[in-house]
Amino acid sequence: MKPLSIKKSLPFFCLLVLAVTALFFSNNHPPKDTNVYNQADTVWIIVATALVFLMTPALAFFYGGMVHRKNVLSTMIKSVVAAGVVSVLWVVVGYSLCFGESINGIIGNPFTHLFFKDIVAGKPWSGASTIPLLLFSLFQLMFAIITPGLVVGAVAERIKFSSYTLFIVLFSLLVYAPLAHWSWHPQGFLAKMGCLDFAGGTVVHISAGCAALAGALVLKRRKSHLENKEIPPANIPYVLIGTGLLWFGWFGFNAGSALAANTLAVSSFATTNTAAAAAGLSWMFFDVMKGKKPSVLGFCIGAVKNPIKILWGMVT
Repeated sequence: MKPLSIKKSLPFFCLLVLAVTALFFSNNHPPKDTNVYNQADTVWIIVATALVFLMTPALAFFYGGMVHRKNVLSTMIKSVVAAGVVSVLWVVVGYSLCFGESINGIIGNPFTHLFFKDIVAGKPWSGASTIPLLLFSLFQLMFAIITPGLVVGAVAERIKFSSYTLFIVLFSLLVYAPLAHWSWHPQGFLAKMGCLDFAGGTVVHISAGCAALAGALVLKRRKSHLENKEIPPANIPYVLIGTGLLWFGWFGFNAGSALAANTLAVSSFATTNTAAAAAGLSWMFFDVMKGKKPSVLGFCIGAVKNPIKILWGMVT
């Protein structure tokens, strides 16, 4: 057995320190939640939260099926590791940075809900008064998890696992959290300017897109692209499975952003399905116009991409 180096042991010890620290923030007798909630809204957002979480392993299938055969597993683990890293960060300080007491409209006070303090029986969020604060925080967590996972496609096959894990930490704390606070917190400076981001068009997809572009520029093109070699996707059925799960998860992502079981949620649900269907067909027919055969890959790429474009407000 090889001796453990400090470099390899550091992540484990960091997690151990967080676990021990959390013991000092625990409350053996939490206050009783006296708030009144809407049962239908609560059940729907629980379901929507689970649907959004499903999109993370769906990304693993979607991206994993597109890369070279030897890189399938490494690409898939990069897609799903965010579920572990971001979940821990969110409980410790992530939620506070996004939705804690605003500091000049720039960032949330990290001590507002440090280690999920006052979350279990806290006052409901201003825009989600019919569901528990804990449920709102978990729904928002799923958005924070999937955002760094979207970047995997741009850096696949060219980045080490350790480097990507560090990216998740830095991106979540330094990019996602401030942007979420600006756009979704009532005191955020973009929110005060009238910014409309219904389901993460800016917070999730613009931030992930900019990070993906930066990563691609730094890492340069794949070796196969430089040599003009076309490497076929490793597993098209994986891509199809990922697409189906992403399409399914979009219903929770978009319709769940209504934060209630109402006509706005139903409208978002219908728009999401129509957008995905139309985009899948459009991409496939465009391939035909260019002289190619209709393909599963073309339909899948189109179906996954278009729901992103309606997230700012058109989804409603």
